Amino acid sequence: MKNILFGFIALLILSSSYAQKKNLVQTPVVEPSFPVRGFCIAAPTVSGVDPFVKFIAEELAPRKINVLILRVDFNYQYQTHPELRDSIALSNADVKKLVAVCKQNSIRLIPQINLLGHQSWAETTYNLLRAYPQFDETPHVKMPEKYVWPNPDGLYCRSYCPLHPDVHKIVFDIVDELCDAFETDAFHAGMDEVFYLGDDKCPRCGGHDKAELFANEVRTIRDHLALKKRNLWIWGDRLIDGKTTGIGMWEGSFNYTHRAIDMIPKDVTICDWHYERPDKTPVYFAMKGFKVITCPWRNPAVGQVQYQDMIRFRKESTPEMKENFQGMMQTVWSDAESFLKGYYSKTPATGNEINTPWNCFRTIFVK
Repeated sequence: MKNILFGFIALLILSSSYAQKKNLVQTPVVEPSFPVRGFCIAAPTVSGVDPFVKFIAEELAPRKINVLILRVDFNYQYQTHPELRDSIALSNADVKKLVAVCKQNSIRLIPQINLLGHQSWAETTYNLLRAYPQFDETPHVKMPEKYVWPNPDGLYCRSYCPLHPDVHKIVFDIVDELCDAFETDAFHAGMDEVFYLGDDKCPRCGGHDKAELFANEVRTIRDHLALKKRNLWIWGDRLIDGKTTGIGMWEGSFNYTHRAIDMIPKDVTICDWHYERPDKTPVYFAMKGFKVITCPWRNPAVGQVQYQDMIRFRKESTPEMKENFQGMMQTVWSDAESFLKGYYSKTPATGNEINTPWNCFRTIFVK
């Protein structure tokens, strides 16, 4: 209860006048001194590598973007586990093109594979659980012919069982291979929106504390990465009490994983995403001792307030707290090709069309 009140009070103290500002989109003050000026998107397809390399050089670099997270998942020609590759996937040579342009422009390149949750989407089970169905946390839940939400099974995305004795050997093989290919010192494990965890019917997880299960998986991944001096990044939603704060079940947790915030190592970097309101949860993470990055998506007005909040948090913090507020990262939840099509479109945006990830990106990261 003390921790819940601590977080809730922090949110109240630092709440902004967003309700009055939400219709204003102004050019923000440029703050190049953010330790992180980031961009997160799905890795390009094979045919999209060269256009994306051009985008990095001509659009990300001039905006002083210094961190690029590419959601790769199974879009790579893994040698350790070829059974996990997508049918068409990036080669090592394709990845080296991305590595080279990022090095040339002093951009830290970080790959992502969704771990724990997001092992399916809608009617589709993804490669890990297709190849290794024994890792499924909820094998009794059958994939629907047509997915709808809500549904009787509470199915959003499938998870792997974190206590299966063989899962980490497979997962860490591809994590290590991908990190080596990207020549990176960090890895993003996703770990957002985990609804299936500690299922009562799981012979290994059933009855376990969900916060402990989540924290143990974070620690297991973090400790493995640390063997090669790599840092773990995750999304922050499972560490927020969605009910007490009113943030809800998507941007916060309703299955009690939020208590894991006091059980995981402080060197895990938190990517704190809020897309419809500029909630002040960076303060909560920073006061818990974590480095935190604010992540907008498609609403320029929300992104602008979040950007100004981050400037203020850093400016008004104690020296001990300032560096916990690491900066901003634009997130894009489409394939790279669709984003570039919208980004380079010559058609003026009007009405609701202004709420796009490319408009949000241009608003918060000006050239």
